[in-house]
Amino acid sequence: MADMRTPLNKVRGLGSAREGVDHFWRQRVTALANIPLTLFLAVTIALLAGKDHAAVAAYLGSPLAAIAFAALILSATIHMRLGMQTIIEDYVHGEAAKIISLIANTFFAIFVGLASLLAIVKLSLGG
Repeated sequence: MADMRTPLNKVRGLGSAREGVDHFWRQRVTALANIPLTLFLAVTIALLAGKDHAAVAAYLGSPLAAIAFAALILSATIHMRLGMQTIIEDYVHGEAAKIISLIANTFFAIFVGLASLLAIVKLSLGG
């Protein structure tokens, strides 16, 4: 069966990487999510300034704070990975170096996210 779509219709919404605007929107959505989450972080830092370790651990151990910080960690690490991916794709010119850099970027973001989430889990469980 012949494809009746025009050439423009076949590629509409798809960039050179065949991702379309998906990357653009993920970056914008995580940036938008980071605004209130970062404000929560700033308020938390202001409230906990000068407090002892027990008070900080008790606050960060509350479910609301743990969920908010976990959301911040997830959103910020996804945003970080997407931003670095754009920089790597634009400024790393060798194909092998680009692929290695993109893989390293993904693993770094995963490591930072998991290490940060582990810290939140430990604090929220009283460890």
